[in-house]
Amino acid sequence: MTDLAEEDVQSYPRPPALEPVPQRIEITLGGELIVSTTAAYRVLETHHAPTYYIPPDAVAAALTPAGHGSHCEWKGAARYFDVQAGTANTPRAAWTYQTPTTGFAAIAGYLALYVHLMDRCTVGGTQASPQPGAFYGGWVTPNLTGIVKGAPGTLHW
Repeated sequence: MTDLAEEDVQSYPRPPALEPVPQRIEITLGGELIVSTTAAYRVLETHHAPTYYIPPDAVAAALTPAGHGSHCEWKGAARYFDVQAGTANTPRAAWTYQTPTTGFAAIAGYLALYVHLMDRCTVGGTQASPQPGAFYGGWVTPNLTGIVKGAPGTLHW
């Protein structure tokens, strides 16, 4: 297991920052390892757990477009996918920004996956849990301090 440095989510910037992830990101779904990469990025935004973006060629799962998208004021228009691997077919479990805004151009086409819809997600061997609530896609790891938004009463901070 890799030790992750302590980080206070309240000190993350707004507008958000984008940075490469040096640790290995692994994701399991349907009993299969569908991601193992050291080429991910993460987005850091005040009061959010980091959201990890995976290069599309590192995702060993079937992706099916999943209807309507959403819009992020920082990254632009998002497109969602159902993810199928092993014994799992998980609706709207991943999203991407095909043509993100200039500041997030590095993650064009990269995929983010919801922790709560996967079997297991790790950052450098440390297991992640989902950001509170059903809306946000951040990965909460034990090194994070501060209040991670998403729980009732924190949605629009």
